[in-house]
Amino acid sequence: MTIFHFFNCAILTFGPHAVYYSATPLSEYDTLGTSIKAALVYLGTALVKLVCLATFLKVSETDYFDPYQELLKALIGFIDVAGLYFALTQLTHRNISQNHKFQAVGLGWAFADSVLHRLAPLWVGARGLEFTWDYILQGLEANANLVLSISLAALGSLMWLRKNKPKTLIPIIYACAGIVATMPSTTSYLKRGLGWQLPKVVGFELFTSLVMAFISWQLFAACQRPSS
Repeated sequence: MTIFHFFNCAILTFGPHAVYYSATPLSEYDTLGTSIKAALVYLGTALVKLVCLATFLKVSETDYFDPYQELLKALIGFIDVAGLYFALTQLTHRNISQNHKFQAVGLGWAFADSVLHRLAPLWVGARGLEFTWDYILQGLEANANLVLSISLAALGSLMWLRKNKPKTLIPIIYACAGIVATMPSTTSYLKRGLGWQLPKVVGFELFTSLVMAFISWQLFAACQRPSS
């Protein structure tokens, strides 16, 4: 029964990444190499973030929300934006469109994040003797992160790769990218500052991911229209 629970949670956590790749044109254009490169860039970015967190943040023995520490975490979190910039602009890709490139990069980025942060807790905890909803919620959280990662990659694609975007949309693009990039700090505040329980936080992440995906899609579509 415990192994069955583990496989259910693992499929919920990692299955949507495979479904997204196979159900979209990404598989037809063979963008797996781009996703793997983006995943490797994420691992390097995570290592840099880990060194910065260990260097600049103090270890707290309480669960108290420290605004100064959280601000430092948010600033360090923008290293992810630098990593995405490198993955989108500096890596060599196959001859694929901008639309497929940001999706492949976002997919690889989200998959690497799920493997790094969720595989070990899932393997250790989901095989326990007692059933818990925590790992199901963790799988839902991974799905929200997948949507947010692809949305951030889409916004980054508009910021760095598309030159002829309407000037009126530029502030909106940067504002949306800032919102998505600071989501980890926002969820940390909800948990530690406002005392939200995990189901409520995951619900907020799912809702926010859908809203940001819709906005990113509309912005991307608007920037693809020929200017009059």
